[in-house]
Amino acid sequence: MSPYKGQTGLKRIFNATGYSFAGLQAAFVGEAAFRQLVLLNVVLVPVAFMLHVSRAERAILIAVCLLALIVELFNSAVEAAIDRISLDRHPLSKNAKDMGSAAQFVALAMIALVWAIILL
Repeated sequence: MSPYKGQTGLKRIFNATGYSFAGLQAAFVGEAAFRQLVLLNVVLVPVAFMLHVSRAERAILIAVCLLALIVELFNSAVEAAIDRISLDRHPLSKNAKDMGSAAQFVALAMIALVWAIILL
């Protein structure tokens, strides 16, 4: 058992919330791709509320945008962990980073596809 897992109850929730905000801040400050996705969300989420679509469609339009942020957070976390282990070039490190990038590409393609299906 990890010695860092000792907190329970409200204290754990409070700590977890702080860690989450620290992670969002680190991503925003240190990752240009995350900032670009935030900007995309700042544009697309309000647009989703202006469109004449059902509530379910609106929820899907917003969900795929937020999903891209989640994927970018995971991608950035993988890249940071790989870089922490070693900055040396290694085929497995390249694969891990490329797969994270591919996941983000799929998430962005999903935004385009879902928005196109709902709006066209």
